[in-house]
Amino acid sequence: MFVDTAKVFIQAGKGGDGAVSFRHEIYVDKGGPDGGDGGKGGDVIFKATDNLNTLIDFRYKPELKAENGTNGSKAKRTGRSGADLVVKVPVGTIVKRDDTVIADLTHHDQEVVVAMGGDGGFGNAHFKSSVRQTPRIAEIGELGDTYEAELELKLLADVGLVGFPNAGKSTFLSVVSNARPEIADYAFTTLTPNLGVADIDDGSLLIADIPGLIEGASDGKGLGDAFLRHVERTSVLLHLIDAYTDDIAAAYTTIRRELELYSPELVDRPEIIALTKTEGLDEEIIAMQTEAVRAVALSDAPVFAISATAHKGLKEVLRALRKEVSQVRDRVAEETDSDDAADLPVIGLTDAQRENAWSVTVSDEDGMTIYEVTGDKIEKFARRTDFDNFEGLNRLRDIMKKLGISHELTRKGATGESIIRIHGRDFTFLEQ
Repeated sequence: MFVDTAKVFIQAGKGGDGAVSFRHEIYVDKGGPDGGDGGKGGDVIFKATDNLNTLIDFRYKPELKAENGTNGSKAKRTGRSGADLVVKVPVGTIVKRDDTVIADLTHHDQEVVVAMGGDGGFGNAHFKSSVRQTPRIAEIGELGDTYEAELELKLLADVGLVGFPNAGKSTFLSVVSNARPEIADYAFTTLTPNLGVADIDDGSLLIADIPGLIEGASDGKGLGDAFLRHVERTSVLLHLIDAYTDDIAAAYTTIRRELELYSPELVDRPEIIALTKTEGLDEEIIAMQTEAVRAVALSDAPVFAISATAHKGLKEVLRALRKEVSQVRDRVAEETDSDDAADLPVIGLTDAQRENAWSVTVSDEDGMTIYEVTGDKIEKFARRTDFDNFEGLNRLRDIMKKLGISHELTRKGATGESIIRIHGRDFTFLEQ
């Protein structure tokens, strides 16, 4: 069974809580704080592999959870970090979060962290100072990233075979490569994409065969656009057209139109045209059909007459494909080098400035004024604060004062009993 889309629930590990502990040893008077820090939660990592070609495993295991970090303990013992969860996915997998692409795994052994584990909280040993000899403060561990991800597989191949159903795509692939697709004399024999490696001279080509297209495929008709995604990443398109087609020019332009409707970029992709099943046709008819296609095809698109069953013209087509693929690879390499050389500094916030940035918004909820504070740094502190701990909450207020947030809250009208909200947690501006 071929599966090229899936939804999974991803949850990175929670960080361990920091510990509140004090040394209790004989002959050690007033032992100081020795609570250890919590361990970091495990990350969820996707690793691309050539050994998979479907997302079917995720249909049966829709939840991916990394291990939580353990809590800190006495004697300044730091909790153990949670183990990362490494998940193998096929090369060509795209990971989306809220319809935004966050990872695109395009080569073997590529690894991407798709969910970060939460940091562990500091134990009370971390908060000892000259004025705070017995701190009873410990942070709680942060939650790891949690979300529902959409996985989409787009096959990566050098050549994509396109054409109407029963145009001979599967037969071509089975003859020139090691693939063994289902072959029969009726439309829509191929219901899933197939990959094959074709050897030619001293090189090879990875070829993708997708189910046949019909007019309206870009709108989902027939097997529709569910499979058009698999030709998006191919370097070259090979249009296969049954030489027995009555209006061969119309057949070619229909496929081109469906490709353009699905993705305008596809019509600019280098292409080669091959008339198939020519073993039983006169040379005169083949020449006539070839001219009919050339009249509507791109001026630089070569047209071949082939027969997969008779092994006629296959080497010539494969050599032309290999030449086009090689040119595309060289062009991509040049563009990549050019982009790297042209890197210019971006004017904007530095990482440190962005981390320390914050803002205050004032809103009304059921007649109550809410002062909401947002910002990466202050929200991180709030996530790690135990709001049930008096000293911990006062520490958060101290941090707000040092960052200038308290001054801004006062300027906007906040008083001692005003409700402050940070990262979904509410508390009063001043201690009650």
